[in-house]
Amino acid sequence: MDLAAAVNTLVRFCARRDVPEPVSGTADVAILFGGTILAGADVFAAAMRAGAAGHYMIVGGRGHTTEALRRALGASSGTEAALLDHYLRQRYGVAADLLEQESTNCGNNVTNALSLLRASGVRHDRLLLMQDATMQQRMDAGFRLHAPATHLINYATHRTTVTAAGDSLSYVDPPAGMWPLEHYVTLLMGEIPRLTDDPAGYGPAGRGFIAHVDVPADVRRAYCLLRDSGTFTTRSADPRWAS
Repeated sequence: MDLAAAVNTLVRFCARRDVPEPVSGTADVAILFGGTILAGADVFAAAMRAGAAGHYMIVGGRGHTTEALRRALGASSGTEAALLDHYLRQRYGVAADLLEQESTNCGNNVTNALSLLRASGVRHDRLLLMQDATMQQRMDAGFRLHAPATHLINYATHRTTVTAAGDSLSYVDPPAGMWPLEHYVTLLMGEIPRLTDDPAGYGPAGRGFIAHVDVPADVRRAYCLLRDSGTFTTRSADPRWAS
């Protein structure tokens, strides 16, 4: 396994997609999470136009991805949910039914979204979850912990892969607002120790933030290869957004 193959292995694992694409009647509620790159809003708009859900929600206050989204939109302020909703209104003429604007991390993305759905009286037996490639698998695990009876349909907003270009890596057809490549790999790598269900992870054997996730052997090998290459680093949690 070379570096490009290792990165793409992490992409396939983290950027979970349970359906080929969202179609009419896929879910009761479709949720876009603010951690996504800007292209995620375009994917969400397509799902809205397809009638993928009865209600549409955008979740995201401020966190480690906020400044990147603001830069992509030329904005100096605003929550992730408000920025994405404004973009949808301006570009596509569509708007979300609900905005959650207080969350700061994946954990309270989940709990705040569920609280708002319950408070709004919106049926949510089936949820379509749409998050960045790097965080889709963890989003699923968070909802499985806090809403175990809910049917979840994952659809990562992108699955951007890389290819070897001489001694370096480059993107294959990067979408709008795509992360700088080194940062993308750092984000992907950061998910593997978080998802691993051991004392250092976020699962039941560790911090208890998410439900158990099976991390396949090839994903663990890919992570170790990237970690040991000295080329990339694993993203650490930012304490500003941990509470």
